[in-house]
Amino acid sequence: MSTLANQLAVAEREEVSRGIRLLLARPLLTETADPAGFDLVRRRREPLAQWFDYTCGWSLVVEPRRGYARLAKVRADPDGSRPARRARSGRAPFDRRRYVLLCVTAAELLPMPMTTIGLLADRVVRATAADPALPAFDPVNRPERMAFVDVLKLLEDYGVVRTVDGATDAYIESAEAKVLYRVDTTLLMRLPAAPVGASRLAVPHERVPARFGELLAGLVRERRYGGDAPEEERGARATTDAQRNLRLRHSVLRRLFDDPVLYRADLAEEELAYVTSLTGRQILRRAVEQAGFVLEERAEGFLLVDPEALATDVRFPDDASTVRVAALLLLEPLCAAPAGMLPEQLAEAGARLLRRFPRWAKAYRSEDGGAARLAEDAVRVLGDLGLVREAGDRVVARPAAHRYRVAEANGGTGTGPGREPGAAEGGARWA
Repeated sequence: MSTLANQLAVAEREEVSRGIRLLLARPLLTETADPAGFDLVRRRREPLAQWFDYTCGWSLVVEPRRGYARLAKVRADPDGSRPARRARSGRAPFDRRRYVLLCVTAAELLPMPMTTIGLLADRVVRATAADPALPAFDPVNRPERMAFVDVLKLLEDYGVVRTVDGATDAYIESAEAKVLYRVDTTLLMRLPAAPVGASRLAVPHERVPARFGELLAGLVRERRYGGDAPEEERGARATTDAQRNLRLRHSVLRRLFDDPVLYRADLAEEELAYVTSLTGRQILRRAVEQAGFVLEERAEGFLLVDPEALATDVRFPDDASTVRVAALLLLEPLCAAPAGMLPEQLAEAGARLLRRFPRWAKAYRSEDGGAARLAEDAVRVLGDLGLVREAGDRVVARPAAHRYRVAEANGGTGTGPGREPGAAEGGARWA
């Protein structure tokens, strides 16, 4: 092979690697949000689609003319650690009301290539009034308008609606605000990633609470694995060895590439047997190398490190976030307590942080449980990152938590006395 051919092959591998990590961080990648990233994915869409299909069983759709790439991530164990977030209010997660409005609004947008915020609100009012399972939407109330604006801002961020005239935020102050939108209905239909449409699992609304887990599992059931087919079909669709191995490969690698850390203890027995087999280890290491990660394999589990930090939607450590700084600082007492810490002990640790750094975390400096709230929010971050777990009424550090230690900086940053919380170093103490 010539030198030029070698250089082209290396360039392609590097671009595919970068494209994989970009899509892992942003499964909906738009040309508007990241022109350079979208152009890379557009050019390398075939090898990218092949990698995601083989490695994780995820489908990738790239629409060059419409300016978006959609990676449909599917998992059999959905969780709430990555909620939709509001563009306002400090990026607070969506509550139940906002999720309901998001679903209704999306349904009402489907037949509308153009609309105004007033017409759309009227359609949502009628739709919620006609469904006995839904609380009626009342745009007269300011909190309702705020929730509706949060939904529209999220859809704007996705690129589903684009403002032609006016500003969405104006609707908070007045239901008579004039805002005109253009709607990308094809992109809207790409948003759901579940392989089974919700309408196929329709049950009377009064039965949903009792069957919620079953219905949720039904949305992510994938027939390619055979044994995951509905009971009435299993007799004719017995699981073959190939289907079983496919399911194991996808289930393990989906979690490895989607979660901050993958513990052996969290794997089913057959998943652990697969990933420690000769074939499983070869597939895992090849996939990690192709994606440009560094694999840390320890007795307790696996962790992927992205040298360029492209693949993560949440950085840790992160000096720009009060809660994540608090989470980093709380790791020290948590790692020093093998039996874990009680909520009261965590609250006291939060209070010590507030006393230690008097000009920091002003939002938590209240006499009505500010320190406890700081500790709760920090523990939630650590739980989402797989660094702690709940054991009864205690919070216990998990093995990966020992990778981090707070550094005493000699310069103007760091966590020395009198300074605000700062730098952290990743330790090599994950046994």
